[in-house]
Amino acid sequence: MQSSFYAASNSHHFLLSWKTPQPQFTPRKPLPRKLRTTFKAPTFTNSLRTSIGYEPEEGLGEDPGPSTPPGRLPVVIRRSGRVSRYFWDGDCLQLVGVDGRAASFGLDLDDGFRKFYRVCSCAVRDFFIPKQVSGNYMSYVKWKFLHRVFSSALQVLATQAMFRAIGIGYSRSLPAAAALNWVLKDGLGRLSRCIYTASLASAFDTNLKRVRFSTSVLFTLSVGVELLTPAYPQYFLLLASLANVAKQISLACYIATSSAVHRSFAIADNLGELSAKAQIQTVCFDNLGLLLAALLNMLLKNNQRLQTGLPFVVYPIFSALDLCGIYQGLKHVHLQTLSKDRLEILLNTWIKLGKVPSPAEVSKEEGIDFLRCKDKGLWPIRIGYLDPKNQIPKLSMMAMRSTSDDDYYFISMETFYTRKRRTKQHGILLCLRERASTPDIIKGLLQACYIRKVLLMDENRWADMVDARDALDSALNEWPKLIDECKRRAQGDMYLLNEQMVARGWATKNILLSTQEQTRYSFVDD
Repeated sequence: MQSSFYAASNSHHFLLSWKTPQPQFTPRKPLPRKLRTTFKAPTFTNSLRTSIGYEPEEGLGEDPGPSTPPGRLPVVIRRSGRVSRYFWDGDCLQLVGVDGRAASFGLDLDDGFRKFYRVCSCAVRDFFIPKQVSGNYMSYVKWKFLHRVFSSALQVLATQAMFRAIGIGYSRSLPAAAALNWVLKDGLGRLSRCIYTASLASAFDTNLKRVRFSTSVLFTLSVGVELLTPAYPQYFLLLASLANVAKQISLACYIATSSAVHRSFAIADNLGELSAKAQIQTVCFDNLGLLLAALLNMLLKNNQRLQTGLPFVVYPIFSALDLCGIYQGLKHVHLQTLSKDRLEILLNTWIKLGKVPSPAEVSKEEGIDFLRCKDKGLWPIRIGYLDPKNQIPKLSMMAMRSTSDDDYYFISMETFYTRKRRTKQHGILLCLRERASTPDIIKGLLQACYIRKVLLMDENRWADMVDARDALDSALNEWPKLIDECKRRAQGDMYLLNEQMVARGWATKNILLSTQEQTRYSFVDD
């Protein structure tokens, strides 16, 4: 009796055959036919291929017919920078590497060298770069490489200079005296770091780029002061302490702003991965800078005079490259958080073009403004409170008197003098109430932008109204109407504006305000 069972699973055919002899009481004899079952080891064409073949009994195997023609399956796998696609040839499943263009079945398109280069580049990328980051992250890392390499090389040369200064200035003293000076300079630096961090806590959020670049310039200058210590060894403690104070301030700013910078690149809440990769980049880039400084010293080791003057020669070049890398890198940091300045740029674009700009567009217009020389234009908007030291127009008093318990802000005019030219200028002031929420701040600033647009259409007439000691009847009538009309327009825009802000990637939960802008008023109904 002979029975054959055929089982099919996932288009693989398994042929299982048995020959069952008749029961006999005589000793077993060889079967007339041999049972042959052959298992073929799986073969891998590219990276995945399974093939299991069974040979049936002689004379019982049948031709299964023509195999299915090779076909591409609609599944593509991306891993470690390589793109592969599944193929099915009727018997085997294959995972074939493709380059995004035309794929030929069973053919590897890359030669050995190109494949080796691709594997190495993917490995380096996976080691340094997080998997899910925004498109501008690579440009930021390139400029960070320039910054860290030359900054590290400068620090090595500065440390050598301070060691040389200790050896010259305290050649006859005990080593403990040199150690005491070193400890004193570190202690003074850390104390200054605490004071600086406490005084500028909110500026790390509202003016991140300007504060970070300013402290980077301060750090570069501190390295220059350290390089001067061999020339004035008797003032080692003074020079080294001043340099260390500047370094500690720069370090405090770097630590305080790093999380915000990393968050601007994270697109999948992978802040931990991004911070870890940033540390890897810093260590590797700093080691390259250390290697650069070591090579320069090795080249000049036979000439002591040139080795002593080396720091003063390379300092201007390395400092310029260092600051260039920081400045260009900060240009590729597009913050999604809203500060007063970024929100004002966004709202001005909304009023002018009817759309919300992206964080990259706002970042480009915002810039770094290192010297604070950016012109704010006519009728600048300020968030804060009325300063009695400034000239307060009559219209401002009218705005305060008309405030009710239902209002969470009020808008008035102010007159002030610029710091540089000491010229008289008019502005718009937005005063916020204590319980004012984020939508209230956005609506108030949008209303102020609409008011400024109207004032700029007839700037001279409104300036004369503000400067008039006695408020004119026309101003008393027009100002409340202007306030109400702009408020209605702002309220009508809020829903669509908020939708577009969220769609463009802005964080609309909070508005980051400086210490002066956080001043609020309370309503007292006497």
